[in-house]
Amino acid sequence: MDQAAAVQRLATLQRHLAACSVNESAADLQRQPTSSESKEARPAPCGGPGSLSITDNRTGKKYEIKISEGGTIKATDLKQIVAGGDGVGLRTYDPGYVNTAACISKISYIDGDKGILRYRGYPIEQLAEKSNFLEVSYLIVYGNLPNATELARWEEAVMRHSAIPVAVEQAVAALPHDAHFMGIVLTALNALSTCHPEQNPALAGQNVYDDKEVQDKQIVRLIGKIPAIAALAYHRASGRQYAPPNQRLSYAENFLYMLDAGNRPNYKPNPRLARAIDIMFILHAEHEMNCSTAAARHLASSGVDVYTAMAGAVGAVGALYGPLHGGANEAVLRMLERIGSVEAIPKFVEGVKNKKEKMFGFGHRVYKNFDPRANIIREVADDVFKIAGRDPLIDIAVALEKAARSDDYFIKRKLYPNVDFYSGLVYRALGFPPQFFTVLFAVPRITGYLAHWRESLSDPDTKIIRPQEDYQGVWLRDYVGMGGRSREKQEGDTLGQVTPSNAYKRRIAGTNWQ
Repeated sequence: MDQAAAVQRLATLQRHLAACSVNESAADLQRQPTSSESKEARPAPCGGPGSLSITDNRTGKKYEIKISEGGTIKATDLKQIVAGGDGVGLRTYDPGYVNTAACISKISYIDGDKGILRYRGYPIEQLAEKSNFLEVSYLIVYGNLPNATELARWEEAVMRHSAIPVAVEQAVAALPHDAHFMGIVLTALNALSTCHPEQNPALAGQNVYDDKEVQDKQIVRLIGKIPAIAALAYHRASGRQYAPPNQRLSYAENFLYMLDAGNRPNYKPNPRLARAIDIMFILHAEHEMNCSTAAARHLASSGVDVYTAMAGAVGAVGALYGPLHGGANEAVLRMLERIGSVEAIPKFVEGVKNKKEKMFGFGHRVYKNFDPRANIIREVADDVFKIAGRDPLIDIAVALEKAARSDDYFIKRKLYPNVDFYSGLVYRALGFPPQFFTVLFAVPRITGYLAHWRESLSDPDTKIIRPQEDYQGVWLRDYVGMGGRSREKQEGDTLGQVTPSNAYKRRIAGTNWQ
């Protein structure tokens, strides 16, 4: 599998990133201007500062709530609105945090209605065209594009910390042979935490991260090591050893080197392919307060070490595992495989409209116009699709997009292709297995997580995150002994049938098995 994947990647080199013809469905999407020449001032967020007058119709009382410069109100200001009962003040109910700002941030900005994404004020289109991943990662973490001296120091520090400790490799080696790539990455990140006890607040003291040098050390470690962890995970499945990091190469080149060099130390990936990977990394480096970033901030608020905040069973990279978040591009490919043929698309589309099927890769929680990253990936993907055009999934994808873009159901709901629809197809064309796609998402997104972690450390409003709930359960009841319990008289669920495996049945079929 690994040799075939490398050959497939190399087959795209000659034309990859050539001038791509944007297809018709891309051209009819309105693109937002990306130049700052107009120096247009930012519109007042949510109308700007002021106050909100509230009349509680339950009591007739009136309240004045301050509106901040950012167009927000403090949720705690609502606690003063009390109307008897249990005496608890008014709370907001916002499942999924659809309209809740959990922090003040300066890292990235999204305008979903206009299809805008900016890192520290820079349009994503400009960064993808003119910059490179390590320069962008410096921008995201520290707030400004580096000068030549700063960039050289940054690149050297990151690449110097690209090797994986032996203990991490041993922890990964202990996993089952068929472990999912993301499970391997999670294991490696958690193992990495144990290799650096000097930075762990539980061991080194709660204020250890007040030291900027300690912060910076963990940042370059994680950004430097995550490509090697990804390569280690990749070759855990291939059965081969990943090539040791090559500090003389660029970030993306080094990643491809670790995947494809094998025992050839003089191997150097093609720069065009490295640039393609670099662009993909830039597009996935940061995306505001998404599910996994919120998870990273959530864990960090407890004072846990940064490696655990980046991973953990429910941590940042763990949240990426889900098919509704980082695993969506893998889900796109599985969806296309399930559709099976172009002829089956009308039936599938009807199933989506009737809520019997779920369509991945279209629509976005934030973007209601188009996902600007999808347009950039489309320009990279167009050439790749031409090279790997005989892949039936590409034909199905193109036909599915065309069907959705011409159907009033999707048009009215503003369901445009998002970044996941195209990134999965690009990665597949480059020879990566679908199960590896989420890892390719995690490698660059570590930068965004670290920027938010660093920002939260200096945020005076940072508190341990502990959302409330609206309890709707049984209010009070007395304990009843076993003899007095009757399931017919009680509400609630019960344990279903837990079917034993055949291996268990085989084992208990013998004697003295206990």
